[in-house]
Amino acid sequence: MRRASDPRTYDLDALRDRLLPEDEGTVNDSIPQLAAADPGLCGIALVLPDGSIRASAQADLPFSVQSAVKPFLFALALQDTDGAALDRIGIEPTGEAFDAIKLESGTGRPPNPMVNAGALLTAALVDGDDVEARNDRILRGLSAFAARPLEVDEEIARDEHLMGDRNHALAHLMRSEGTLGVSADDAVAVYARACAVLVDATALAVMGATLACGGVNPVTGERVVAAAVARDVMSVMATCGVYDGSGRWMRTVGVPAKSSVSGAIVLAAPGRLGAAIVSPPLDAQGTSVRGRIASERLSADLGLHAFGPHAG
Repeated sequence: MRRASDPRTYDLDALRDRLLPEDEGTVNDSIPQLAAADPGLCGIALVLPDGSIRASAQADLPFSVQSAVKPFLFALALQDTDGAALDRIGIEPTGEAFDAIKLESGTGRPPNPMVNAGALLTAALVDGDDVEARNDRILRGLSAFAARPLEVDEEIARDEHLMGDRNHALAHLMRSEGTLGVSADDAVAVYARACAVLVDATALAVMGATLACGGVNPVTGERVVAAAVARDVMSVMATCGVYDGSGRWMRTVGVPAKSSVSGAIVLAAPGRLGAAIVSPPLDAQGTSVRGRIASERLSADLGLHAFGPHAG
């Protein structure tokens, strides 16, 4: 059995150099800011339970978190509702697109928190009596996950809100089913702003590591969410985090993860580490091409697969 590499000495820049010649994939163009992303951007970061951080070149370049925010919205909703959010949202994979105009048959619930319908609802379930209060709670919560104050790109937030026609349709559908307790426009506004939070690969890796460490941020030592919340979030990431590619992801990578149209992937290997990769060109499932390859390599080299042999 091949001995797993030590993440404390793993050469992330060498891995990045192997990824750069890969030129497949297409940059998302749903809003102008995503369409303008540099297809050559490629950053990788790892964060270990002792709080140590390993990062490649470009791991400090900012981008909007987009769909990679969904696990953390789910975590905040679970924390703020004492777990009652689990009764409001399904947890089953859909096998369909992330923005499919579809709810659970018979319940009117979103199918899971990792698709847009679920994220619209989780963003509406965090503490706060109005849009401004929920926006503040989310930004503070995400900053606690990241171990640094995060900011919102207001231009991206505006365009996500104005151009998110399918999100508006999903919100109105949930309102008609009695699932969504706030106005459709308020729900979309809060979710759009959450997607526009700026991170870099290092901050996103710290966020993943906070889940992997049972809800305790390994950099600050702060408990951000309860251990049961982190467990539930990683469980749903494992089954639903890469949309209709989640089954293949768990077979080849074997680490709970969440993809994003900005080209980011956040990984949370329970008890082992958090990781993030950003590279904008996406495959047909909306997953970063270089990010998927990097995740497969990290899993194999570091022995991270949940169902694989662990040589230590």
